[in-house]
Amino acid sequence: MALLITLITCFVIILTTSQPCQTPDDFVAATSPGHIIIGGLFPIHEKMLSSEDYPRRPEIQKCVGFEISVFLQTLAMIHSIEMINNSTLLSGVKLGYEIYDTCTEVTVAMAATLRFLSKFNCSRETVEFKCDFSSYMPRVKAIIGSGYSEITMAVSRMLNLQLIPQVGYESTAEILSDKIRFPSFLRTVPSDFHQIKAMVHLIQKSGWNWVGIVTTDDDYGRLALNTFTIQVEAKNVCIAFKEVLPAFLSDNTIEVRLNQTLEKIALEAQVNVIVVFLRQFHVFDLFNKAIEMNINKMWIASDNWSTATKITTIPNVKKIGKVVGFTFRRGNISSFHSFLQNLHLLPSDSNKLLREYVMHLSACAYLKDTDLSQCIFNHSQGTLAYKANKTIERNFFMRNDFLRDYAEPGLIHSIQLAVFALGYAIQDLCRARDCQKPNAFQPWELLDVLKNVTFTVGGNSFHFDARGDLNTGYDVVLWKEINGHMTVTKMAEYDLQNDVFIIPDQETKNELENLKKIQSKCSKECSPGQMKKTTRSQHICCYECENCPENHYSNQTDMPHCLLCNNETHWAPVRSTVCFEKEVEYLNWNDSLAILLLILSLLGIICVLVVGIIFTRNLNTPVVKSSGGLRVCYVILLCHFLNFASTSFFVGEPQDFTCKTRQTLFGVSFTLCISCILTKSLKILLAFSFDPKLQKFLKCLYKPILIIFTCTGIQVIICTLWLIFAAPTVEVNASLPRVIILECEEGSILAFGTMLGYIAILALICFIFAFKGRKLPENYNEAKFITFGMLIYFIAWITFIPIYATTFGKYLPAVEIIVILISNYGILCCTFFPKCYVIICKQEINTKSAFLKMIYSYSSHSVSSIAVSHASLESMHSNVTMTNPSSSDKSATWKKSKELQAQAFAHICKENATNVSKTLPRKRISSI
Repeated sequence: MALLITLITCFVIILTTSQPCQTPDDFVAATSPGHIIIGGLFPIHEKMLSSEDYPRRPEIQKCVGFEISVFLQTLAMIHSIEMINNSTLLSGVKLGYEIYDTCTEVTVAMAATLRFLSKFNCSRETVEFKCDFSSYMPRVKAIIGSGYSEITMAVSRMLNLQLIPQVGYESTAEILSDKIRFPSFLRTVPSDFHQIKAMVHLIQKSGWNWVGIVTTDDDYGRLALNTFTIQVEAKNVCIAFKEVLPAFLSDNTIEVRLNQTLEKIALEAQVNVIVVFLRQFHVFDLFNKAIEMNINKMWIASDNWSTATKITTIPNVKKIGKVVGFTFRRGNISSFHSFLQNLHLLPSDSNKLLREYVMHLSACAYLKDTDLSQCIFNHSQGTLAYKANKTIERNFFMRNDFLRDYAEPGLIHSIQLAVFALGYAIQDLCRARDCQKPNAFQPWELLDVLKNVTFTVGGNSFHFDARGDLNTGYDVVLWKEINGHMTVTKMAEYDLQNDVFIIPDQETKNELENLKKIQSKCSKECSPGQMKKTTRSQHICCYECENCPENHYSNQTDMPHCLLCNNETHWAPVRSTVCFEKEVEYLNWNDSLAILLLILSLLGIICVLVVGIIFTRNLNTPVVKSSGGLRVCYVILLCHFLNFASTSFFVGEPQDFTCKTRQTLFGVSFTLCISCILTKSLKILLAFSFDPKLQKFLKCLYKPILIIFTCTGIQVIICTLWLIFAAPTVEVNASLPRVIILECEEGSILAFGTMLGYIAILALICFIFAFKGRKLPENYNEAKFITFGMLIYFIAWITFIPIYATTFGKYLPAVEIIVILISNYGILCCTFFPKCYVIICKQEINTKSAFLKMIYSYSSHSVSSIAVSHASLESMHSNVTMTNPSSSDKSATWKKSKELQAQAFAHICKENATNVSKTLPRKRISSI
C-alpha cells in the first residue's frame, strides 16, 4: 500500500501491462460509453494463475477460476444502469460503466483503481499529483465494489485521495463504517456488527454455548473474529476453538490448514455448532473435505456464502449437517430474471466476461445444470480442453434457468440499491447543471449529495445513515433438501433496530425450535434447582452442576448462581426450584404439649378450689387455725389460682395484651403468695425463738399486713416501670430456616430478670425463716413443708435459667409454663396438702385436747432441754469457781443464764397457748 501511494505521488504514472494485457483497455472486463462513467470492481475469477510461490515481475497474470455467481453480479450492475438509462430518472443523461475483474487479489484491484484515478479524456493513462484535487477530473465519477472487505479497504484508501464515492454491495467489515479512515466509502448492506449480533442472538436463543469459528486471515476475517468474540462473551457463550485459514487460494498452505481445521472440528465432539466467516471458494473446499471425513455439524453461514448455489450443489452436501445462514434482505429481482432471459441480446463486443462465459458454456454444454458451474470453473483454469461449438454459442441463452439458480437474491438487490443510490444522487446534482458535459461536477461533490440522498427502489425508500451504511436488515435462511436437491429457504427476518427475529408463520417457528434439539455445550445443562460451578478457568461454559444449598433456589436451566430466598418470609430445601413460604408457628391451643400443660393447670385450679372448700368446712379446727387463719389461706389460694390461670396467656397466638399480661400477672400473684408465706415463716420463728434479743427483733419486724403490702407493692412498681419503658411486644422470629415463630419479646431482659430476681430474694428469706423453725411439733411442723416448697421453687427456677436461655422455637413459652407449674404445685402441695391430709385422714389429732397434749409434750421436752443446759452451766460454774474462787463476774454470768432459761420456758408456753387460741390453762403453766 505504501509503495502504491508513493507511486501515485509521482508526477505521472503510465499504466502498461504485459501479456495477457497488451493495452490498458485489455484489462477492462466490460465497458459501455456514457456521459457519466461508473466504475465497477468484481472478483469474477478466484485467483491469478502463477507458477511461482510469489511474484518476481510486476505484471498482472492471467486470472483463472470463473465464478458464475460473481459474473451474475456484474450483469446486475449492467442491468441496473440500463434500467436508469431507459427511465426518466436522468433525462438526456446516459450512464456508462467500466467494470474490472479483481481476480480476488488486492494488487489487481489496486491496478484497476489506478486507472479509475487517471485523468479523464487524456491521451495517456496518467494519474496526476496535485495538492488540491478539487478540480481534478478522474476517469470515473463513482465506483461500485469491490466485493470482499480486504480488497475494498485497499481500494478505498486510494480513492480517499480524490474523495471518489465508493459504494460497496458486499463488503461488510465493521471497520468500513469508520468515516475518519474511509470517508468516501458507503455501502448498501449492514455492517458485520449487526450480522454477528444476529448470529449471537440465534446461538443464545437456541441454547448453544460451546461453538467454534472459522475465519480467513485478512482484515475481514480478523475483524469478524474479534467482534464475534466480544459479543459472545457478553452473552456467556464460549468459543471452543478459532481456526484461521489463508485468505487466498494462491497460498500454498491452504490445503494443510483446511485439513488441520477439519481435524480440529472432528476432535471436538461436544462442539456441534461452527460459525463460518469464509469466502465461497474456502467453503467449497471445506465442505468437500468434510463430506469425505463424515463430519456432521450445525453450520452458521455468513452472508458471503449462505445462498451460494455453487456450495448447495456440492454432491452429498446434506451429509455435512444443517446449515443456517444470514443473507442480505431480498428485494424484487424479477426484472433481472427477465434480463437474463434476453441475455443473448446484450452486445458482447465490449463485454469480455460474456464472451468468456459463452466459451466456457460451450465446453460444458453436454453436462447437467448441477455439474455445469463446476465444469465452467474447471474449464476456466485450463483443466478441460475446449473445442469451439458455434451452434452452442449461439444458443447458450437457452440455459438461462441455470443462471437464475446461481443468482443470489440478496447480493443482486444490494447491487441494484448501489446503482440507484448513485442515480438519484446524480439526479439531484443534474437539476441545476448540464450533466451531458463531463466536467459538470466533481466526484467529491457527488459524495456530499450521496451521503444525504433518499432514493426509492421497488416502492421502498432508503437512505444512508451517519456511518454510510444502509441497514436493510437480514434474512435468515435454512438449507433444506427438497426433491433430492438442497434448497435455500427463507426462515425469518432479523430486525436490526429491535434485535428480534420476525417469524412469518408457525411452521417456521417450529423449525427454529427444532434447532434447540442440537446440543452444543461443553457441559450438560444444569437443571432447575442446580447452579453452575466452573471447573476450567479459561471457559465459563465448562462447569459442573451443584445443588442449590438450603434457602437458595434456581428456576431456570444453567443458572450461574442460585438465588437467595427472602429469609424473613420464605425458605427452600436443598436443590429447590422455588421458595416456600415459611409456616407461622406458635404454641397453639391444639398442640399436644400445650393441651397437656393446660390440663395440668386446670388440675391445679381444681386442687386450689378443693383445698379452699376443705379449709372452709373445717374453719374452727386447730389445723386451720394454726395455718394463719382463713383470710391468709384464701389469699394464698387465690395467688395459686392466678398463677395457674396465668399459664393460659402463654398459649395461643401472641398478642400485645397477652405478652404484657402473662409476666406481670405471674410476677405479682407469685410475689403476693411468697409474701404471705413469709409472714407465716416469720410468725413461726417468732413463736419458737428462745433468744430474747432475736425475739425482740422479730416482734418489731412482724407486721403481717405491712409486710405483704410492701413486698407486693415493690413488685407492682417493678412491673409498672417495665410496662411503661420496655413493655413486652409480639416479635416475628424469622431466624429459623423453615418457620416463622410468633413469640413475645420480653422488651427488657433486665426488667424480666429483676422481676424474677425479686421473687427469688423473697423466697430465699422465706426459706431461711422456715428453715430455722423446722423442729416444731410433728403435726404443727408447717415450717418444714415451707422449706421443702421453697427448695422445689429454687430447683425449678435454677434449672429454668439455662434451659430458657438455650431453648428457641415455639416451645419456649412451654418451658416457662412448666417451671410455673412445678413451683406452684410444689408450694401448694407443701403448704396445704399435709394439712388436708390431717383434716381428712387423721381427724383424731385435729381436736383441741389432742393439740393441747401435743403442745404440752413439746413444751416439756423443751424444758428438759433447758434443764440439761442448766446443769451443764452449774458444772461449768463450779469448775470456774475452783479455778478462780474470787471471780465475782462469773457468778453474775451464772445467775443471768438461770434467768434467761426461765424466761425462755415461759415464752414457749405462752406462745403455744396463744397459737391454739389460749387453750392451755394458766394453772398448767404455773405448775410447770
